[in-house]
Amino acid sequence: MGNLDKYEILKRPIITERSSQLRSQSNKVTFEVDRRSTKIQIRKAVEELFGVKVLKVRTLMSRGKWKRVGRNTGRRSDWKKAIVTLAEGEWIELVDGV
Repeated sequence: MGNLDKYEILKRPIITERSSQLRSQSNKVTFEVDRRSTKIQIRKAVEELFGVKVLKVRTLMSRGKWKRVGRNTGRRSDWKKAIVTLAEGEWIELVDGV
């Protein structure tokens, strides 16, 4: 379980209206992360990849939704989200204005 690479832990940044508000108001960045990763692993990966100081990591599991296309039904995968609080004055440059 502890053999995850920092590039495997962070999958992608989540850029939504809510995550943009968190980013501008509270200096929090949201990522989709590997389901097996822990808060400590997420903290280390963000600090090493972006060179910032992380104060807190909050995680949550999101269940995959049932989707239907015509007669076919299927289920999206479950995924894990991490909300990372950065120290005052720290910043991660992500794509804005989406």
